Amino acid sequence: MDIFSLIFLSFALAMDAFAVSLCKGFSVKKLNIKHYLLVGIYFGGFQAIMPLLGYIIGIEFEPFVREIDHWIAFILLTFIGIKMIKESLENKSCENIANEFNFKTMFSLAIATSIDAFAIGVSFAFLQVNLFLALFLIGFITFILCIFALKIGNQFGIYLSSKAELLGGGVLILLGIKILIQHLFFD
Repeated sequence: MDIFSLIFLSFALAMDAFAVSLCKGFSVKKLNIKHYLLVGIYFGGFQAIMPLLGYIIGIEFEPFVREIDHWIAFILLTFIGIKMIKESLENKSCENIANEFNFKTMFSLAIATSIDAFAIGVSFAFLQVNLFLALFLIGFITFILCIFALKIGNQFGIYLSSKAELLGGGVLILLGIKILIQHLFFD
């Protein structure tokens, strides 16, 4: 997977955490450095850790699925993309993730927003990917986007939340198609 695909993938994976960060920002009257660090570290950290865990599991199965690895990557990316698009079309509110920044709330939100990253990590095991670079980009881009989302949500509300998930889902589907086409026609 080339660097541009990894960057697009990182942005797409960050969209769930971005949407939640918008809601968190919307629910807080006054933001301080603690809010920014908590949101960035929890979401960015989990988005970086979960693909590693997925990769570790996926690498165990790689010898058995080597001939269909491109189909697995395509299916995983497309499924996650469709799920994100579906979620973007649902009418959601920020009430269930209000202004709590305690460990239990942040941990559960970080896990929930990074499950997709775990599945992507499984597909990394079947692709030629620089794992260290991928994990860094996913974590760093999520960290930065969540900090911005917190501020945007605080200033302007949650209008962008569903648009972010829609865009992220579309990008994941396109990456899945790219991987499939590249393998079927150019490998």
